[in-house]
Amino acid sequence: MKRSLRSGIGFGWTSGIITTLGLMIGLHSGTHSKLVIIGGILTIAIADAFSDALGIHLSEEFEGEHTPKEVREATVFTFISKFFFSITFIVPLLLLPFPLAIVASIIYGMVLLCILSFWISKMRGEPAWKVILEHVSIAIAVVVAAHLIGDWISEMIKHGS
Repeated sequence: MKRSLRSGIGFGWTSGIITTLGLMIGLHSGTHSKLVIIGGILTIAIADAFSDALGIHLSEEFEGEHTPKEVREATVFTFISKFFFSITFIVPLLLLPFPLAIVASIIYGMVLLCILSFWISKMRGEPAWKVILEHVSIAIAVVVAAHLIGDWISEMIKHGS
């Protein structure tokens, strides 16, 4: 697989999972509103996908080691993968009861992250468990932090602050 394709897909896949999960958990803890979470996911899928794609684009240009075609490919694949992986988190919200949809989304995101981590470990010749543990630990930290921030915001709303 081409380097620009790997770069775009790997970044978009990871960012799509972790950013969307963090947003979902934070909004769930803060609002308990399915509609707010779906709106947040749509916003992430569009605005953050463009932002990440531009970030990859500028990063690739800044390195000065890539052809214009490689830069464009990494940009496009970042946008597509970020958009796709973010938007898939809407499916559990539409198909499952609300609290179960949140749990299913966390499991879904962790499974996707494990698949990506396994793929990376094989490409790099590293033990899969180490790569998976590292990446899943970061994702769990994001989910916990987002949950705590959502709880804090919920308390602020309750107290009229």
